[in-house]
Parts: sequence; structure tokens; C-alpha cells
Amino acid sequence: MFKFKYIGLFLVILIFGILFIPKIIDRVQTNSIVKNERSQTAEPLQYIVLNGEAKKVPEFTFLNQDSLFISNEDFINKVYVVEFFFTSCPSICPIMNKNMKKIEAQFGSRSDFGIASFTIDPTHDTPSVLKEYAESYDVFSQNWHFLTGDKEKIYALANQGFNIFASVNPRVEGGFEHQGYFALIDKKGNIRSRTDQFNNPIVYYMGLDQEHVEIQEVDLLIEDIKKLLKE
Repeated sequence: MFKFKYIGLFLVILIFGILFIPKIIDRVQTNSIVKNERSQTAEPLQYIVLNGEAKKVPEFTFLNQDSLFISNEDFINKVYVVEFFFTSCPSICPIMNKNMKKIEAQFGSRSDFGIASFTIDPTHDTPSVLKEYAESYDVFSQNWHFLTGDKEKIYALANQGFNIFASVNPRVEGGFEHQGYFALIDKKGNIRSRTDQFNNPIVYYMGLDQEHVEIQEVDLLIEDIKKLLKE
């Protein structure tokens, strides 16, 4: 009885080895193991289509850290990245802007690239506060604008314009909560992204570091910025 069980187990192991081990070895040798399920690319990058039309950045006008009015028109003919943050954020914002600095290091000297960082705490984050914040990160790009203004307009831009969640929440540390996403915008004001393994647009790029992931999404974003700059 036991002898037949062992024979059956041996046959199962043998069949598994014949069928699957060569495939596993081949994938390792050809480096075809998936590192990140969101790392699939599309040529060109996808548009975010709603109601049959490519989704564009809504019109906006806010003050930057130099007390200058900056609008979406200032980013026309520029590829740019958008984030929502606040200067007193004790959690995800420092990580997001550490990664945004990587992006600035790559493209900050280009006249056809920019960054728009919208504060979700405009009452505290005045232009002078944003100026000090920018200096603390050694921001050198003339096109990295830290933007503040009417609170309702900023929240409408985040939640309806970009569908990136932001809200006041006194129960969480810092008093605000928001998603740590970066949005990628092309030179014509369209939101663009690569696709996932199911060929769906990822829409936004995670601005945070992910554990146990070899290729971070900020690295994918840098690759995709290069693509849009060539368009």
C-alpha cells in the first residue's frame, strides 16, 4: 500500500520536473521574470480616454513660491509631472519629493520640462512657506512650481480634475490625507501613461517607494518622460 503511494508521488515529481523546470530555467536565463506588473509599456504612451476624448488637465491659475501667477498655459509645450502634497506632511510627502528630486536631477535643466506641486494646505502654505520648502530641497529648476491658492479650487483640481484623492481629515497625522500619485502630462496638456500587464493604462505613477520591488515606479516615470520629450 505504502509502496504504491511512494511510486505515485515519484511519478508526480518526475512529471513536474519534465514539464515545468526547463521553462523556469529558460525564464531565468532570458531574464523574463516579471519584476513589476505595472511595468508593461505601450508605444506610444496611452491617453486617458473619457467619454471618447483624451483627458486633458483642467484650466488652473495659482500663485507659485515666487508669488507669480502660474497657469496650465505656462506648461504648454512642456512635458510635466503633477503631485498634490503639503509642506508640513509628516508621512508620504517627503518620500514623494525625494523621488521628485530624482526626476528634477534628470530633466530640471530642460526648458521643455516642468513640475507642478499643488499644496492641499493653502492656508498654511503661503508663497513664502513654499519658497522656504523649495529651498530646503535645493530645487534648481525654473519650471518646478510649488502652487497655492483657493482651497476649493485646489481640491476640485485634485479630486475631479485629476481624480487623485485629497481631503481634510483631523483624525490622521498631519490633518490631511491624499494619494501619493504622480501624473504625467504631455506637451499638449493630455494625461498620459504606460499600460499594465492587461493592457490597461495605469493612469498614475506611485510616487512612493515600494518594498520588494526591483524597479520603482519613479524609474518607469523617468523612462516615460523621455518618450514624451521626443514626441
